[in-house]
Amino acid sequence: MTAPDTSRRLDASLLLLVLLVALGLRCYNLAPRPMHADEANQAVKLGQLLEQGRYVFDAADHHGPTLYYFGLIPAWLRGQTTLAALDETTVRLTPAIAGVVAVALLWLLVRPWGRWPALLAAGLLAVSPAAVYYSRYFIQETLLVTFTLGALVGGQRWWRSGRLGWAVAAGVCLGLMLATKASALVYALVAVLALAASGASGRSARQLGAAAGTALAFALVGVGLFYSSFGRNPAGLSAAVHSIGLMTVKATAGLTGHEKPWWYYASLFVWHWNGLWWDQSLFLLPALAGVVMALRRRGLPRFLALNTAVIAVVFSLTPYKTPWQVVGIIPGLCALAALALTRLRWLVAAPFVLAMLLELGWQMRRAVFSKPADERNPFAYVHSSPDVKKVSAIAAAAPAGAIKVISAEYWPLPWYLRHRPDTGYWTEPPADCDAALIFVDAAQAGTVRERLKGKYWEGFLGLRPGFMLVVFEREEK
Repeated sequence: MTAPDTSRRLDASLLLLVLLVALGLRCYNLAPRPMHADEANQAVKLGQLLEQGRYVFDAADHHGPTLYYFGLIPAWLRGQTTLAALDETTVRLTPAIAGVVAVALLWLLVRPWGRWPALLAAGLLAVSPAAVYYSRYFIQETLLVTFTLGALVGGQRWWRSGRLGWAVAAGVCLGLMLATKASALVYALVAVLALAASGASGRSARQLGAAAGTALAFALVGVGLFYSSFGRNPAGLSAAVHSIGLMTVKATAGLTGHEKPWWYYASLFVWHWNGLWWDQSLFLLPALAGVVMALRRRGLPRFLALNTAVIAVVFSLTPYKTPWQVVGIIPGLCALAALALTRLRWLVAAPFVLAMLLELGWQMRRAVFSKPADERNPFAYVHSSPDVKKVSAIAAAAPAGAIKVISAEYWPLPWYLRHRPDTGYWTEPPADCDAALIFVDAAQAGTVRERLKGKYWEGFLGLRPGFMLVVFEREEK
């Protein structure tokens, strides 16, 4: 066996080990955490696509369609073809597998720096608390990160080889990015600016123009297919364009209730105490050192430093903030931390890397497996209370008859009541409130109680921290 063959086998073995860790952390025991309201909303849309075979993009308050179309794959493989048949494991497998693919793509992107930087970057992403947590969340962020990394790897490979097939791959991934979430435009524009400032050389303007044109053509085809529901809903294309303006207003107007100070994302990495200790300083410090080092080097290092820094600044200065957006900068931070650490002597780097991985692993275990829905968990944002997992059992034990949900906020109840097509939803109490089972927000419970004609048992159910539902169950005659 030649030396190159041995080297390739070692690379493959080490990468496989990292991917197995990433796979285990992302796919193990996906069901116990209660469904977040956003997850439930997305999962119900997947169920509708399964049952009706049709998806219509809604620009008002939803993201792109890739999550639902890719979600069909695990559903079909597991033999689940209706909303009622779906379960938490099935819907969460889509972002979980995408998260594993992201680890492999980051390894590919960083591999030109050497075996150990690539392995360390992939390993850091594999155990990153936020990356693992949101890889187990049925929302768009992890898919967006994966497609972005795919576009970067395709562009990098084209730059190195000149083969147009890599430009096609980059274009396909760019199209998937844009069909995942409107904020993909931010990632794409920042990447173009970072590339222009990276000092990369070796390609003529003519070559670059041809590759960019090819990539853009394939991207637009992908966007057209997904937003038009593969030709079944042409109006989805205009809705997709309209969503860009809606996203801009939502992110900058400061009227959504999700506004936070500029340092919010940085606070997810530095030490803080909220009844529990959270800290990723041992990861953040080498990442910041890597930014400084990378800015001095042309090509990929400078590109990643600029790309990561600018995205972080844009997101930090935008009033609208949710913690899952932080996953967009984590792959870049992982690569830059690996760049800095692998420039140290082994006697210094090895114990630091070990301590960093232990800290990340401990924080990840607490956030993902120990306290995934705890309001003290910085990643469990406005999370559903564990109480909601009782809803299905309550409905199954209730007397025969219709179910009424009377509340301005009721997600994720439609997910837990998906087996009951006789469920109706009201934001305010109707004239006739009677039903076999009633869920009503505490503020309107008095009005509902006055309008009930039968006899009911009463109980309480926590929807999320600070929001309580009153449950009325009709007494059997």
